[in-house]
Amino acid sequence: MPTPSNRTAVRIARGTYSNLNSSVADINEGEICYATDQDKLYVKESGSLVSTQLTGAATLAAAQTFTAGQRGEITTLTDAASISVDLAASNNFTVTLAGNRTLANPTNIVAGQSGSIFIVQDGTGSRTLAYGNYHDFAGGTAPTLSTTAAAVDRIDYLVRSATSIHCVFTANYS
Repeated sequence: MPTPSNRTAVRIARGTYSNLNSSVADINEGEICYATDQDKLYVKESGSLVSTQLTGAATLAAAQTFTAGQRGEITTLTDAASISVDLAASNNFTVTLAGNRTLANPTNIVAGQSGSIFIVQDGTGSRTLAYGNYHDFAGGTAPTLSTTAAAVDRIDYLVRSATSIHCVFTANYS
């Protein structure tokens, strides 16, 4: 890609929005400004600071509604007598059971979140899993895990409310 012959250096002003706005006369036209108190970029246009936030653009400081597929990691949960799940950490999780366990009610529950939890039997197998009372399965009956060593089961979930997580269980993946 060729380099244009007429270039100007990029300057970035930084400060609180109030300080930037009160010093707008000192900011060059087209200069980028970062408002530290708002975590937001502005550009000086026609003598004023104009937000560079695009309509529908994602920010890291707010919940997002996505209209296309999103990808993320599968977060490993810590195996313990009571397995904790922080739904703010990920959407997809995996845990290998080394004993009979309880999948505790998650923390940071937000209606509309969905994902999967892979339940893996250790080399011994025959591990059981109880569920916190927020987990709702069809018919009101919690599923029975596959019991062979290294068996993989999956719970797909959709958070309905702060105290109701609809779960679908699929057993015995290879």
